[in-house]
Amino acid sequence: MTTVKDLVEKAQRDDLSAFEELVVKYQDRVYSHCHHLSGNPDDAQDLAQDVFVQAFKGIRSFRNDADFGTWLHRIAVNVWINYCRRNEKVVAFSLDEPLPVREGEVYRELAASDESPLEKVERSEFNAMVSRALNRLLPEYRTVLVLREMEGYNYSEIASLLDCSLGTVKSRINRGRKALKKELEKLNVKV
Repeated sequence: MTTVKDLVEKAQRDDLSAFEELVVKYQDRVYSHCHHLSGNPDDAQDLAQDVFVQAFKGIRSFRNDADFGTWLHRIAVNVWINYCRRNEKVVAFSLDEPLPVREGEVYRELAASDESPLEKVERSEFNAMVSRALNRLLPEYRTVLVLREMEGYNYSEIASLLDCSLGTVKSRINRGRKALKKELEKLNVKV
């Protein structure tokens, strides 16, 4: 079985099939991370594609003493930050709202779960409000909160991913949480 380290070394020697294996191995994680950052699947797909394009271009500079997944996440954060700078206002939409089609509107259907219909609606509404509030935050606050609360990174890992000090990360998380709480209160969500 080929290890990630072996695949990276082969990719660094222009082995496209090795890079393709890396993409297959990490595509779900990168997409999930991009989806948490962007808040919608279309942007997440575009961002994830940009992450792998950047990774392909920079694979020779990757030092095999670091974790390849962490390196990809760092690229994803940088791609997201650049995306936010280019598109100063990120437009988000609710997954609960219908999609307009020529014949009218189509609602997304979700697979059955163990939750009762009421619990499902309450969770869905809460998640939509949190997502809406998160989208209103400054990108630097949103980024650290996604990395910490949704992706589960610790403060040191976030500092490394964002290439900033531990103090900056702690400060942004603290300010981000306060800003998120204010946004949730504006939406009448009890926190």
